[in-house]
Amino acid sequence: MKPQILPSFLLLFFLVCQLTAQATPPTEKFSPPSRTFRFTYNFTVKDIPSGAKRVRVWVPVPETDQHQTVHILSIKAPGKTRMTEEPEYGDRMMYAEIENPVPGSAEFTLEYKVTRREYSRGDYAQLKRMDHTPLVVPASMNRWIEPDRLIPTDGKIKELAVEVTGSQSGTVAKAKAAYDYFFTNMRYDKTGSGWGRGDAVWACDSKRGNCTDFHSPFIGVLRADGIPARFDIGFPLPEDKDKGEIPGYHCWAEFYASKTGWVPVDISEAWKAKQKQDYFFGSVDANRVQFSSGRDVTLSPKQDGPALNYFVYPYVEIDGKPYEKLDKQFSFEEVRASQ
Repeated sequence: MKPQILPSFLLLFFLVCQLTAQATPPTEKFSPPSRTFRFTYNFTVKDIPSGAKRVRVWVPVPETDQHQTVHILSIKAPGKTRMTEEPEYGDRMMYAEIENPVPGSAEFTLEYKVTRREYSRGDYAQLKRMDHTPLVVPASMNRWIEPDRLIPTDGKIKELAVEVTGSQSGTVAKAKAAYDYFFTNMRYDKTGSGWGRGDAVWACDSKRGNCTDFHSPFIGVLRADGIPARFDIGFPLPEDKDKGEIPGYHCWAEFYASKTGWVPVDISEAWKAKQKQDYFFGSVDANRVQFSSGRDVTLSPKQDGPALNYFVYPYVEIDGKPYEKLDKQFSFEEVRASQ
């Protein structure tokens, strides 16, 4: 009898493994779990006028957190600089002030070494299983259910929330319904004008735009439902290159669910690569670096101009007025293990 016991046990073990694998399919990955790279943030304030008394410069500075590790390698600036922190969202920035500047230009360069890690809370099925308690929003998170200047929570956005998420039960199901709605009903299109401001109502009407236009109405719809949601912004890294220029910013969003915490989504990247639709609900890959969070940003020290719509590019004032004559260049280079 003994010779038959071992084969029978192995057969049973094999069948259990097969059933387990079928019940819990692995989540597909689309990037390495982390990327380490040097990031260069360079800009020039051009055509500083003769007679200018004071130039003020604010530059967003990425921070180390659970998703990325940031080391400042060097700062080159025409004058003294200091690090400050924005009080509402905790965004870090470099501040510089030039008194009686020489007419012409002023160049700034910040170099970083960054390790960015994949940020994943699991797929929809996993998140839904965790979403079994009512959402209670702590007072410390009230800002994340309030409107922004271009992300209202009433009017058309509230109507859309009722239409899209009203029949859903639970935070995760509501967020997935909103995610699927904007994935299906919008297109990534940067032609013409109006796009790129993250104007939630404009995006709903136009049904197109860039990453800010995809994620602003998503945030608005969730906030209108009483679900905390926030805006993150930084720069993308090409997944198929190890160095090069980066033409502009990239943004994504997060929503808050009980038991799970903050959950990332990236609808615009999913739209550009349809096979990643399921992945980008609950995960964002390592092909990015985050510089700040939040909208309607008041800088530190406070700027004389209005609050910034979002903060990823340098902001400059000359004698108390916003100044936009800037040349900006961003680039990255992958760091190998031996470097």
